[in-house]
Amino acid sequence: MSRTHQVSSTAKWLAVYTKPRWEKKVFRLLVEKGIESYCPLNKVKRKWSDRIKKVEEPLFKSYVFVKISDKQRTEVRTTQGVINFVYYNGKPAVIREKEIQAIKKFLDEHEEVMAVPVDLKIGDRVKISRGVMMDCEGRILELRRKTAKIAIDSLGYILIAYIEKTKLFSARPTSRTSQYFI
Repeated sequence: MSRTHQVSSTAKWLAVYTKPRWEKKVFRLLVEKGIESYCPLNKVKRKWSDRIKKVEEPLFKSYVFVKISDKQRTEVRTTQGVINFVYYNGKPAVIREKEIQAIKKFLDEHEEVMAVPVDLKIGDRVKISRGVMMDCEGRILELRRKTAKIAIDSLGYILIAYIEKTKLFSARPTSRTSQYFI
């Protein structure tokens, strides 16, 4: 289950960082302002002393997604409970529509989902998720703050490229966790 409110289809999805435990409140306040918003909610079982109950908790702690135009940014930023946008390379990080849809579909099909941050290590096999080298696999040689040096072994040559970490995912995901990356 998740909460989505739709208004516009021409804007971009951005991630908003909220005060701790304000995700649902921020979502409600944004909806009241007429801003298209999405707060992914995870169905989990919680145990109290007298009962076990299924509740909906935000999948991503302190994050809400908004689909807005550039001119709506101030309106979002000034919403109570919003700390700021999530930035990448000095600009608000844009989330692709298909990634939002993948999260929605995954939450519709599964309960008690865990969002586990990607922990890349030197030597890991990775696959490139977008860009001109999309679907190429390689091995991490070096990690920097926002990029990874990848050896792509194909055609009998090793091509070495610096790829943004956001474009990488594990080429061998574990069977215990499904991985969706934003």
